[in-house]
Amino acid sequence: MSRFLNVLRSWLVMTSVIAVCCSLQGFRDHTFLYEKIYISKPDLVNGLQARAFGIWMLLSSVVCGLCAIDIHNKTLYYITLLTFFIAMGHIVFELFVFGIMAPTIGIIAPLTVASISILGMLVGLWHLKAEPGSRQKKRN
Repeated sequence: MSRFLNVLRSWLVMTSVIAVCCSLQGFRDHTFLYEKIYISKPDLVNGLQARAFGIWMLLSSVVCGLCAIDIHNKTLYYITLLTFFIAMGHIVFELFVFGIMAPTIGIIAPLTVASISILGMLVGLWHLKAEPGSRQKKRN
């Protein structure tokens, strides 16, 4: 396995662990969401939304973690990449279209993580295709 794919796997594990922490925060206290994320319209945040956020982050964490374990599984790889696009789309729409988020560190950090993850996973696709094992599987 290439060095880049090993780094990407480590990155995915790290984002998975961070997502678990965010998930737990969403279950623990919904004030986290309006103090750090949806600060422009805190009256729209309630316990139900916080728990839904927690489930979403937990699902993202599981997908990331599984992709880190089996990075050669193309279907799982594409699903993981898609989760980062969905997260980025959510942030961009809430920030610029709906105005519920404000450009604070609580938004810039996950936007940066999603951007780096998307870029890394797109480069990782090239590395996966360039591996000798991948070519042999295509011939069979």
